[in-house]
Amino acid sequence: MANLSEADIVVVGAGIIGLSAALLLQRAGRSVTVVDPLPPGTATSYGNAGLLSAGTNNPVALPGFWRNVPGWLTNPEGPLALRYRYLPTAAPWLARWILASRTSTVHAASDALRALHRDTMDGYREMLGPALFAELIRTEGSINVFYNGRPSRNEGFIRHLIDRHGIVVENLDHAALKEMFPGIGPIAQRGLYFPHNGWTVNPGRLTQVISRLFIEAGGRVLAQKVLSVRPTESGFELFGNLGDWRARTVILAAGAWTGRLLHPLGVRLPLETERGYHLMLEGANISPKLPLLLRDGGMAITPMEEGLRLAGTVEIAGLDAPPDEKRARQLMDRARLVFPGLQAISYRKWLGFRPSLPDSVAAIGPVPRVPGLYVATGHGHTGMVGASTTARLIRDLVTGTPPVIDPAPYSLARFNRG
Repeated sequence: MANLSEADIVVVGAGIIGLSAALLLQRAGRSVTVVDPLPPGTATSYGNAGLLSAGTNNPVALPGFWRNVPGWLTNPEGPLALRYRYLPTAAPWLARWILASRTSTVHAASDALRALHRDTMDGYREMLGPALFAELIRTEGSINVFYNGRPSRNEGFIRHLIDRHGIVVENLDHAALKEMFPGIGPIAQRGLYFPHNGWTVNPGRLTQVISRLFIEAGGRVLAQKVLSVRPTESGFELFGNLGDWRARTVILAAGAWTGRLLHPLGVRLPLETERGYHLMLEGANISPKLPLLLRDGGMAITPMEEGLRLAGTVEIAGLDAPPDEKRARQLMDRARLVFPGLQAISYRKWLGFRPSLPDSVAAIGPVPRVPGLYVATGHGHTGMVGASTTARLIRDLVTGTPPVIDPAPYSLARFNRG
């Protein structure tokens, strides 16, 4: 095993967030080691919908959304499911989630999300270079699909947030959708086209390429599980499954597992796991040119190099409950509402763990009262789109250079305010 007794920076987590931050810090002249028990890009960064939605500026909790929660929870096939045995654990987070739907909180969250997402393409170009960017990322836009002829209350507020930030969108009627997507059914009555959005054709491979670039820049990736992080006079002692070592600076980017490392330090981050599923269809008989986000179906349909990915739904059940494979299979039924003739030769099921905070805004920056410890987690549904700017912000904060965006909205201190 490599001797890490003199490690400069250790990043805990080899997902898209941790590896992107590690790459930019390594390029900035720091010596960085990434530690994760799983190979790079094989957890949540592997199976998400791959959307790089620069125009995504709305948190999940919107004003009045709580009225829909009871109906979602009592519908076993709805977009939100709760394992009732987990309710006592999830209840405090759910209460904060509902409180986050206040208009003032939503406006602040929307501003933070817009700042984090708007330059995502530039950030990925910086990390990847033009050739790899063109190979892995598409910039032709994406479509939001709605089933109702008239906007719902939530949709009206989403449109308010879009207009508030001047995000470019184009309204589409059913005829326009049918022209763009042959085989689309009548339930898809309306759409919004976001021309500045995009997607990656393979989220897992994108993450692995960033890992390769990091290693080529002189970084190290170690297959170990960090069990605890303890402050010392000169930095930190990390205890892992293969031993312990020291580091001067630690960045916790362990996704939904980050809270377990913070808890022994007395840091209470209201981090919950929104479990999501996907079906990867091989040999599908439809091939949309753009990703579709089914706003009323709680899922995305994304064309990828390995096939057609159906991804989405939210399940509140923590990190340890077994998968509910039925929720994965239901994605095909939901997709067939929009594409009634959809067929595939085969499919693969997957479950991932979104690290989510009540206001949908990630926690990025130094941990209060623990010098040298940083956090980059809580991106929820938008980790792929938020990764490149998160990496630039972490780089700037750690190296003491002027930050690329205002770090205040992502500060952990916001959770301790009255």
